[in-house]
Amino acid sequence: MRGIFVTGTGTGVGKTVITGLLARYLLEKDYSVVTQKWVQTGSGSSFSPDILGHLKLMRKDKGYIKGYLEHISPYSFKFGASPHLASRMEHKNIREDKIIGSFKLLSRRFDFVLVEGLGGALVPLNNKRLVIDLAKKLRLPVLVVAENKLGAINHALLTIESLRRRRMHILGIVFNNAKNEDKRILKDNPLIVRQLSGERILGVLPWVKKIDELYNGFLPIGKEILKRINELTTNDQRLTTK
Repeated sequence: MRGIFVTGTGTGVGKTVITGLLARYLLEKDYSVVTQKWVQTGSGSSFSPDILGHLKLMRKDKGYIKGYLEHISPYSFKFGASPHLASRMEHKNIREDKIIGSFKLLSRRFDFVLVEGLGGALVPLNNKRLVIDLAKKLRLPVLVVAENKLGAINHALLTIESLRRRRMHILGIVFNNAKNEDKRILKDNPLIVRQLSGERILGVLPWVKKIDELYNGFLPIGKEILKRINELTTNDQRLTTK
């Protein structure tokens, strides 16, 4: 089983895009892949629009995940807010065992389960737990997505610190270029975050509207991510055999 938790440095930074493109890349490498959204908020549908976004980028339709819908998107709420508030407004409890059970079922059926997080790393699942704490419980390595714009340095470094404090494996950071940002900022952000944090920058995704052009820009990033996944897998196996 190989799962990845995709978190962002905030809301709207490109987690859905990166998750969908990575799923497509792994599919083209002959892995079986499914994406998952533990809690969707701000949706009038019982089915996660973020999952639909993944499928579009993967060049798949809903038939691809037929039979797994309830596990792919265990919880969906209408109010666009943090899960703790959105669930409370509908008088529902988010059960961690339900999410864990859904993840484990998918992990038995697919080579990779890519879990898209909610907003940033420290979003509350309920009054006691953060979403990232559930990812830690499942021992998922974390892929960090940062929107490449003014302010990205602070957000990226804070996210890295929060993950390190929880002793979580960080696969690396993908910078997602903002539209019409100063090119000097776009170039410098990844460099200074790498220098200050020591974390691996897995690539910078250019701002492109057309899906196929966007995917072509993602290809070297996908290669780096898969390389990191294999490195972590090898290290885990070494630790297990000692």
